[in-house]
Amino acid sequence: MSQAPTHDRLMIYGAYGYTGELIAREAVARGMAPVLAGRNEQKTGALAQELSVEARVFDLDKDAISGQLADIDVVIHCAGPFSATAPPMIAACLASQTHYLDITGEIEVFEHLFAQHEAAVAAGVVLCSGAGFDVVPTDCVAARLVEEMPEAQHLALGFDTRSGLSPGTAKTTVEGLAGGGKIRRDGRIETVKLAAQTRRIDFGDGEKAAMTIPWGDVATAYHSTGIPNISVFMPMSPKRITQVQRLNLIRPVLGFGPVQNFLKKRAGQVQGPDQSTREKRPTHVWGEATDANGGTCTARIKVANGYTVTRDASLALAQRLLEQAPAGGAYTPSRLAGWRFVESLPGSQPMTISRV
Repeated sequence: MSQAPTHDRLMIYGAYGYTGELIAREAVARGMAPVLAGRNEQKTGALAQELSVEARVFDLDKDAISGQLADIDVVIHCAGPFSATAPPMIAACLASQTHYLDITGEIEVFEHLFAQHEAAVAAGVVLCSGAGFDVVPTDCVAARLVEEMPEAQHLALGFDTRSGLSPGTAKTTVEGLAGGGKIRRDGRIETVKLAAQTRRIDFGDGEKAAMTIPWGDVATAYHSTGIPNISVFMPMSPKRITQVQRLNLIRPVLGFGPVQNFLKKRAGQVQGPDQSTREKRPTHVWGEATDANGGTCTARIKVANGYTVTRDASLALAQRLLEQAPAGGAYTPSRLAGWRFVESLPGSQPMTISRV
């Protein structure tokens, strides 16, 4: 089996986006010297010059990527929409034997990555999507729950956050509306109505109304745990849940190009939370495993703001790969670093477990 070359070099692609810039600045603050890359020459160059690191400008097509990763050990891919950008970057990483991380939460991207497992094994390359808030905390909760209840047949996960959205996250949310809700039933991912399931949940900050969302764990938690039935929840006021459910009536229209373009233009005007807001708004993460007899096991953990988690988790996983990468293959975050990884992140409290 071929082995990935060792250059001890990190590339952050999409470094001038909201989250990419957070990661780039923190990497430099930690004494790293990442290569900052992206499609926009002016934005990439300006940030790299400010941080006194190397800049590379290239598009994500086969000819443009060729040779750009030859001396790179690990890529943190931050340029969305990942449904369009992840496949060519993954292919380039496999060709150049460069380990790959991204910060997506898109189910289709996770499924594409898992389909590359054999190619990654052959290349000696680690592929891991969801190396940020999507899906590190929830994935680690899932892994902890299956350790406690290996016979679980149903898994519910969720999070309660008051953090605002970055432009990229807002655009991804717009894309997801037309695709409907997603759950995993009997091992298969199924499309369901938006807000198809509702229930009241105490995520760790008091009981609240919640609805199902098409979150990345519908894909990843199955690979981390083998539990065949998975759904993901987030809190929402009853009024907002009703509004989301009404979107099911016009969901086909939401997929039309002009409608998507209009909504994405509006989403692009969103401003991501500033440092003060991030520091004041941590996240409560929750999970519940249920066995065939109705027994339940619940896990909760309080972590930092989602964007702070993404910054710290992606860099910690990159550092892990730079220092001692495991055998090549497609990984989930908990498979790559263990469920305790989430507890090691700045701002995280110990995970609590209760069983009924």
